[in-house]
Amino acid sequence: MMWGTLKNGLLSGVKTTWTLGKIIFPVTLIVTLLQYTPVLPWLMDVISPVMRIFGLSGDASIPLVLGNFLNIYAGIGAILSLDLTVKEVFILAVMMSFSHNLFIESSVAVRVGVKMSVVIAVRLGLAIVSAIVINLVWRGGSELAQYGMAPPLQADPDGWGQIFMMGLEKAGYGVIQLAIIVIPLMLAIQILKDLKWLDAFSRWMAPITRMLGMKENTSTTLAAGLLFGLAFGSAVMIQAVKEDGVSRRDVTLAMIFLVACHAVVEDTLVFVPLGITGLPLLALFLIRLITAVLLTLAVSALWKRTEFVQGKEAKLS
Repeated sequence: MMWGTLKNGLLSGVKTTWTLGKIIFPVTLIVTLLQYTPVLPWLMDVISPVMRIFGLSGDASIPLVLGNFLNIYAGIGAILSLDLTVKEVFILAVMMSFSHNLFIESSVAVRVGVKMSVVIAVRLGLAIVSAIVINLVWRGGSELAQYGMAPPLQADPDGWGQIFMMGLEKAGYGVIQLAIIVIPLMLAIQILKDLKWLDAFSRWMAPITRMLGMKENTSTTLAAGLLFGLAFGSAVMIQAVKEDGVSRRDVTLAMIFLVACHAVVEDTLVFVPLGITGLPLLALFLIRLITAVLLTLAVSALWKRTEFVQGKEAKLS
């Protein structure tokens, strides 16, 4: 029995890595190449005039674009090179916690069965609305931010040959990193399933998932996304949809919750080098968690109401 469990878990991990790797590799390569073309500088120039709406200077467009096109670490690296106020750094942290690594994480979400347009709209919408609210409500934070440790500078590649090789290296590393996390994760889940521990976990999480308007078989999906993020957590989501009969409604609700609040521990702590500690760090965590809960509850209630109206109309006709 144990050999069968290991075989099924490893096979599931390899298949999922292959499925997600086909998305992560080309997207990472393309975005890395775009970084050395006029596309990103042009986009920064376009966004700069809009920054005032969010209470940000024009330079703040640099970490926003890099964070969304590349990843949250690229955005943080850009912030460390700029002279920004405490308020600007906090607003950028909140925006990038909602919206980062947009193309890879949103593309992966499609494999779960959720439309990319929904994922991108929710993530960008939350980033924009949160920034505007914080800018209007918070009157302090005008002093210059004091940063902690800065990441080591990387030498610029010389010519398109080196740029392409760097893109291949980053894309390959992304897939390897995915495999290192996903294969053991799927193996562990297979063991937990065969030992019936996953059923116990689902029952323990049932009150939370029901409160959010989902069935208890969505609990593993939520836990994976909260701990590992959208890209890595989607590996569990894909398997859950296939094996556990998670409905399209529950998958959509789970994804809406996770786009607001995924990898919540890691994506919160990475902002510590920017000087966000103590109460601001707790505020960043709570903003994401409360927003995720309220948004999911609102969409769930709206979905139920729509289904009720459609059912009523069907009976009348």
